[in-house]
Amino acid sequence: MSAIGILGGGQLARMLVLAGAPLGLRFSVMDTVADACAGQLAPLLVGDYRDERVLQEFANGVDMTTFDFENVPADSAEWLAAKIAVYPNPRALAVAQDRLTEKTLFRELGIPVPDFAEVSTREELEAAIIAVGVPCILKTRRLGYDGKGQFRIRSAEDVDLAWKALGEQAAAVGLILEAFVPFLREISVVAVRARDGEFRSWPLTENWHVDGVLSASLAPADVAVDMEQAAFTYAQRLAEHLDYVGVFALEMFECEGRILANEMAPRVHNSGHWTIEGAETSQFQNHLRAILGLPLGSTRARGHVCMLNWIGTMPDPQPVLREAGGHWHDYGKQARAGRKVGHATLRTDSRDELAAALLRIGEALARHAQVAPVIESLSHAFTIVRQPEDGLFAS
Repeated sequence: MSAIGILGGGQLARMLVLAGAPLGLRFSVMDTVADACAGQLAPLLVGDYRDERVLQEFANGVDMTTFDFENVPADSAEWLAAKIAVYPNPRALAVAQDRLTEKTLFRELGIPVPDFAEVSTREELEAAIIAVGVPCILKTRRLGYDGKGQFRIRSAEDVDLAWKALGEQAAAVGLILEAFVPFLREISVVAVRARDGEFRSWPLTENWHVDGVLSASLAPADVAVDMEQAAFTYAQRLAEHLDYVGVFALEMFECEGRILANEMAPRVHNSGHWTIEGAETSQFQNHLRAILGLPLGSTRARGHVCMLNWIGTMPDPQPVLREAGGHWHDYGKQARAGRKVGHATLRTDSRDELAAALLRIGEALARHAQVAPVIESLSHAFTIVRQPEDGLFAS
């Protein structure tokens, strides 16, 4: 029985543990906080990711290790890799941790990206705005996620505010200015590459964000065949270049008939949660199969699926559980504003059935103010699987 170590003990680690149980795997989780939710299902070691004593204790109890999130220090991954197998490799982790390095690699590999420029000083910011144009977005190169570490610049008058908001972080984590993309929609490809180089991807997923946090995902996305093939090609090109092993997500924008890469997540991903019930093999089990050297499972979708993220607090589960294809996931976290505390998945055999289920659940949840952002995303999803003029929750 293999023992898998997971650096990071959040909901992704929790779902990896659940997916590994049928394979007879054992897990050990390391996190910086004692209430990490994966610790409810597997032994939890608490410590700083840079503490070599704790890292050694962690390594002593596992055969290999993987990641729950991408902000584990890359040098800690390098330290571990000298002692046990680490998947994905530390290089992939390091690339994904730096937006400038990541965007530069995308461009080198022929993966289209929005215009961007490195920013280290106020003067460089002003020059970058002239080069990139407005509107644009100033971002930290490191440690930003779920909309954090970003400032949108709509005109030259916003430069002072942007520099006041993020300028102090230029020396610590670096800054990058990116052109604003007037995208039609956000899509992601969730893919997996095995140790022997086999590559598979799940159908493209369409995503909606509220305040920078993923609110809902719909799969398979209704995307032109050539655009879908391009997305898969870019993902495979990236995985092969990095000699990547495991699951990752490539987040993209659809803009003016083409796709532009936004960022890579070197781990199982929120936009792939639908695969647990909506695909032949989930992203979590295929990640484990990949790092263990086992055959990859089919990534074929099982009908039509919508995933709803619960942010801050869990609503009443009954509207979801009344549906034949309704599935509920509570992460066992304390309620907190902006925190991902759970998700639900709706799976049906047809788009019409999915639209009807979305309507029933949306009408029931609309009475709960705490899930208003999800209702907004539900409305968008409904108009995709039905016709926009149908409307949602019409009086």
